[in-house]
Amino acid sequence: MKFVNIEKSGRIAVVRFDRDISANPLSLELLRELTEAARSFDDDTETSAVILTGRADNFSMGADLKDPEMAALRQAGLAERRLGLMTGTRMCRAWEEVQALTISAIEGWCVGGGVALCVATDLRIVGESSGLYVPEIERGMNMSWGSVPRITNLVGPARAKRIVVLAEKIMAPRAEAWGLADEVVADGETMAAAQEMAERAASLPPVALRMCKQDINAYANALNQTASHADYDQFALTEDSKDFAEGVQAFLEKRPANYTGN
Repeated sequence: MKFVNIEKSGRIAVVRFDRDISANPLSLELLRELTEAARSFDDDTETSAVILTGRADNFSMGADLKDPEMAALRQAGLAERRLGLMTGTRMCRAWEEVQALTISAIEGWCVGGGVALCVATDLRIVGESSGLYVPEIERGMNMSWGSVPRITNLVGPARAKRIVVLAEKIMAPRAEAWGLADEVVADGETMAAAQEMAERAASLPPVALRMCKQDINAYANALNQTASHADYDQFALTEDSKDFAEGVQAFLEKRPANYTGN
């Protein structure tokens, strides 16, 4: 794979994704590679814990709005666009379905699609200066990839509205207090903390670990698909709006957007 590297040691695997850009943006190619990485554990009976991490400066600043493949997709027909918009959904579902315990190690900013990805993992360890931010509404679009029910499961509906609707920047201490982060550690120490947690998982009976995780997810996520099954169609709808075009253009031009509801 071009942007994703997988390293295994005993019962622990580390999946690192790096676009060689500080923002570490999520292109469609990277989404497919991250899906492939998650699916590589489907028939793996040895791994008990998987650590997912981005760059040392930023986990990911979200979807790559300059990605030529994404730009071409916006000009495609509805059937092709729907399939393309499912790419992020498939990636997050693949990570949620990994049978081993999954831990996101987050340094720097985790934005938009980065948040969607990390809430699809079981646990999140965050550097003390890090922040999580869902700016999709500020770009004239909805938050998708099945992430809204996952965020709501973690923080509750009122706080989910502050994260998704009001697009508040959630810095590490508040993320931990709200349940969006499971542990906050010194900057640069998230991988060490994730490794320690992974070693604890690796010391436990592997089959029992997988069954317990499956039981918890079956209960917690029972209605997730019902709540988010149409979010990529909602995205396709907003993508045709003038507010979407204005939101993206304002972001690229680094200016406030002027929304009209059209």
